[in-house]
Amino acid sequence: MEWGNSSLFADFVLLGLFSGSRFPWLLFSLILLVFVISIASNTTMILLIRADPRLHTPMYFLLIHLKLSIMDTIYICVTVPKMLQDLLAKEKTISFLGCALQIFFYLTLIGGEFFLLGLMAYDRYVAVCNPLRYPLLMNRRICLIMVLGSWAGGSLDGFMLTPVTMSFPYCGSREINHFFCEIPAVLKLSCVDTSLYETLMYACCVLMLLIPVSIISVSYTRILITVYRMNSAEGRHKAFATCSSHIMVVSIFYGAAFYTNVLPHSYHTPEKDKVVSAFYTILTPMLNPLIYSLRNKEVASALRKLLGRCAFSQRIRPADVSRKH
Repeated sequence: MEWGNSSLFADFVLLGLFSGSRFPWLLFSLILLVFVISIASNTTMILLIRADPRLHTPMYFLLIHLKLSIMDTIYICVTVPKMLQDLLAKEKTISFLGCALQIFFYLTLIGGEFFLLGLMAYDRYVAVCNPLRYPLLMNRRICLIMVLGSWAGGSLDGFMLTPVTMSFPYCGSREINHFFCEIPAVLKLSCVDTSLYETLMYACCVLMLLIPVSIISVSYTRILITVYRMNSAEGRHKAFATCSSHIMVVSIFYGAAFYTNVLPHSYHTPEKDKVVSAFYTILTPMLNPLIYSLRNKEVASALRKLLGRCAFSQRIRPADVSRKH
């Protein structure tokens, strides 16, 4: 069978999160609200970290330059704007190039998060187990290497898998049973056998999970041993407070990643896959800054300080106007 260029590079159709939803405006409003909260909370965290000198530490350097500012913001912008457009549009098409770009950015960002969360566990290990050597072991140069390493590891996944995925012939239905171009949903449209590629991709994803999970496991094992040996209840509480936010984010992110990348195909259905994908592509970028702000006294204190400044400036402005008159 032969395929012309017009067939190979034709547009795809995204069926959406809930195919044939009766209340698209309600779903649109909910997703738009989550999107706005995510962008606003990430932006607020960036402003807090940059404005408060107490937050100029390696952990917050990683948060502002990768996890919260760039990565989470791009992550949600890759899928949600197109999803919102499709909820109101009659034609829910996405171009061949647009689909490839979604796959590339998705793989790069999720791969980068895999590595970053592992490296942040090392940061927590140093903070709890070697606090006196923390400035030496987590200096700006090492933090920069972590940032670049996370991006490099994620982009490697994107550069390897995206061209191969888009090189398969898609000669049948162009309807992707998903709200964005996720590789398993796209491969179902291929008219050739992709089982070998899917096996290799599965092995690649498991390997990418094993590396950071190993770092996280070793780091927190050492942390637990150190905390167990502490005689001070206050020291144990401080160690728990230092790690609690990271543990919550790791549990949420890796729980979804484990379902998507590790569980056999027999456990997957299109409906489950879409719900899990919606959780870590839409909800997780909103939850991350909230977790780090609500579970962290330093961030909460910086937020109160910033709000206090804003309120003070609002009180001064009417007073200045009245003096002029």
